[in-house]
Amino acid sequence: MRKIRWTADKANDWYKNMPWIVGCNFSPSSAINQLEMWQEDSFDPETIKRELGWAADLGFNAMRVYLHDLLWEADADGFAKRIDEYLEISSDMGIKTMLVFFDDCWNKNPKLGKQPEPKPGVHNSGWVQSPGEKVVLDPSQWGRLEKYVKEVIAKFGDDERVIVWDLYNEPGNTEMGSKSLPLLKKTFKWAREIDPIQPLTAGLWLGELGELNEYQLNESDIISFHNYLDADNLQKEIKKLKQHNRPVICTEYMARVNDCFFQTQMPIFKKENVGCFNWGFVSGKTQTVLPWKELVEKSPPGLWFHDILHQDGTPYKQEEVDFIKSIT
Repeated sequence: MRKIRWTADKANDWYKNMPWIVGCNFSPSSAINQLEMWQEDSFDPETIKRELGWAADLGFNAMRVYLHDLLWEADADGFAKRIDEYLEISSDMGIKTMLVFFDDCWNKNPKLGKQPEPKPGVHNSGWVQSPGEKVVLDPSQWGRLEKYVKEVIAKFGDDERVIVWDLYNEPGNTEMGSKSLPLLKKTFKWAREIDPIQPLTAGLWLGELGELNEYQLNESDIISFHNYLDADNLQKEIKKLKQHNRPVICTEYMARVNDCFFQTQMPIFKKENVGCFNWGFVSGKTQTVLPWKELVEKSPPGLWFHDILHQDGTPYKQEEVDFIKSIT
């Protein structure tokens, strides 16, 4: 049982044995959210294999992939088998996986079963939180969350196909703020009690969340963060985060309308030896080629917000794909 985070020396030794970590946040184009990706009747290994093959062709060696607590509660054995199948496919492609447990983004009331169709014109219209606002605020329901976290890490915590555990995506989002901190603290505690071979992290994403940010910086084995702004902003944030003397990985970036491009950001990540995962890969049911709602008016018609490829594998912009291949 491990009760404290890795030392900086241990974290840096781990990172020295890694290649430059480069990839994207992955959901197959056939899934609108985490539930549709993983549920038995909609799990789509054929699409996953095809699209991860395209990722390998780009030189990507890692993917960030979201799990969901409801899937483990409903069918732990089946979900574990599908995770294993996914990891087998990705590993065969030379791609390791960062797995994400919880998420405060988008729809607050996740439900198993058939997922909704995409809403026309809406970015990520069907994405769901995990465990959802009501559960985050109700500690009486956290027993099943503890079981979920501990059992998944016990199953895959010595599996070299898994590269990092991302415990909580954007805690405090959707107006939760510091109300997400108690569950975040518990999640670090639960994960440490299993003591996986992989590092634990929870990424910084909004500077105003001081209490959450401080906890995440002080508890993460490796520092992770999100940055969807221009190259100057990215360079300044990396410089600031490197002062903690730990490996740094950007787990979300790339928003064309924000002057955040592969050609501007990836050279910084590579020069600074910062791992990076852009948001989105193949344009599909998440509709993340569309901008966040607050950027709709700013975005020129036809400009993709995220994503790299069409569903047939052809690039949105050939020069982007050529650049990615050249730098990886």
